[in-house]
Amino acid sequence: MYPAELVQPMRDDLGNAGFEHLYTADAVNSAISKEGTTLVVVNSVCGCAAANARPGAKMSLENAKKPDHIVTVFAGVDREAVDAARAAMIPFPPSSPSMALFKNGELVHMLERHHIEGRPAEMIAENLKEAYNENC
Repeated sequence: MYPAELVQPMRDDLGNAGFEHLYTADAVNSAISKEGTTLVVVNSVCGCAAANARPGAKMSLENAKKPDHIVTVFAGVDREAVDAARAAMIPFPPSSPSMALFKNGELVHMLERHHIEGRPAEMIAENLKEAYNENC
């Protein structure tokens, strides 16, 4: 587990963009099951989260269609919440960072770490925008 003071700036990066932080399995399950679309970002301390995932997630919201709800959990910190999010992302294996779009509780789009690592934030944002245009 990472110290809270270490991850706070990384948490704030998404929180300041309007993402709701989830800390419990109940909160994750409630968010995912809401009517409409929910983007779940599994945040991380790794470099690809800072350079690619978080900027890409934020840029993706600059779109006519976007998720009704945007939430985040933090790998290595919010174990209960992350485990619940990853359980909802099956059949995809656990990875962080990662992003999943749910529609009425059903997983409709997934970006795993290997889709994020080494790709520019703009490419990640475009991938998510395409998913929003199809599902939101």
